[in-house]
Amino acid sequence: MAAMWRKYGYRVLTLTAALALASCASTPYFVAHDEPWRRDVEISCLRAGAVQESAFIAGRSSLGGGDGYCGAVHPFEVSAVGNGAVGLKPSAMVQCAMVPALDVWTDRVVIPAAHAVYGLGVAQMKVLSSYSCRPMNNIPGANLSEHGHANAVDIGSFTLTDGRVISVLAGWNGSAADRRFLRLVHDGACEAFTTVLGPEANAYHRDHFHLDLMQRHTGNWICQ
Repeated sequence: MAAMWRKYGYRVLTLTAALALASCASTPYFVAHDEPWRRDVEISCLRAGAVQESAFIAGRSSLGGGDGYCGAVHPFEVSAVGNGAVGLKPSAMVQCAMVPALDVWTDRVVIPAAHAVYGLGVAQMKVLSSYSCRPMNNIPGANLSEHGHANAVDIGSFTLTDGRVISVLAGWNGSAADRRFLRLVHDGACEAFTTVLGPEANAYHRDHFHLDLMQRHTGNWICQ
């Protein structure tokens, strides 16, 4: 086991150390790992110019110094995706690579699904969580959440251009149209993100879709 950790460059921290390094004294205890790939992915995205600032994308100061625990090197606050077509309320604070992933999902999945099912566009998506220095599912002692790396967004509902709101909580087992739309949106997200969790994953995700870009040693993606 120790050899495996060395191979992948991981170092498990004690719960107390994790708190100190992440500067999250008010957050429940979590376990964090030294994961160099996170900084590498973010720096590569930034150097490639994959994200351009605009009226709806603003660069922000580092969160946690980008040291591999809580935070990011140069996060972005995103208030709209799909080239500004679909608002995010409230805005999402995410690391670089999450921005194009959200755009791809919005352009190729969310908007087409709304047109196919309702004959309407999407005006807004409700963000339940983006950057948050906390353990997974807010369970004390769990691993640091992808939210703690600004590498995840939770979407709770979609507002159509006619003002209708399709919530994950009510719509997943709601009308035939809502069920179809939400499943198209959920399943399509699995092409843009490495982790997609919804109501059928567990009770923690009964009211939202969790989307992140976590890298795994196996290379496997999670789509639940």
